[in-house]
Amino acid sequence: MKRVYLILLLGSLMACSKSNTDDAITCTEEFVYGLNVTVRDANTDVLLTDAEVTVQAQDNDYNEMLEFNAVVFLGAGERPGTYTLTVAGINYETFISDPVAIALTEDECHVVPQAIELRIQPN
Repeated sequence: MKRVYLILLLGSLMACSKSNTDDAITCTEEFVYGLNVTVRDANTDVLLTDAEVTVQAQDNDYNEMLEFNAVVFLGAGERPGTYTLTVAGINYETFISDPVAIALTEDECHVVPQAIELRIQPN
């Protein structure tokens, strides 16, 4: 009986390890957003939502309107690049960020998410 457990244990360890001759990487099916942006009113520190502002990300010719989810704007899903963020709202001055770099993880399966907090001035 102990021998069966030992064989099963060794078999499972071998199945989880990367072979020296097999360079294949197994990625998870998780979807990772590279940009996780919170936007606050610079005067009141109040968290702003998609009812007050929009957040747009641009990387060269690529343009994306970030999606609002609870308290954060999400974008650049599984897409590395260097993004400039533009925040606009009817009651706020338009804000343009410095470039934000989104890189791939070491195994190149996902992007490394960047949590960014922006404070924008009301009109």
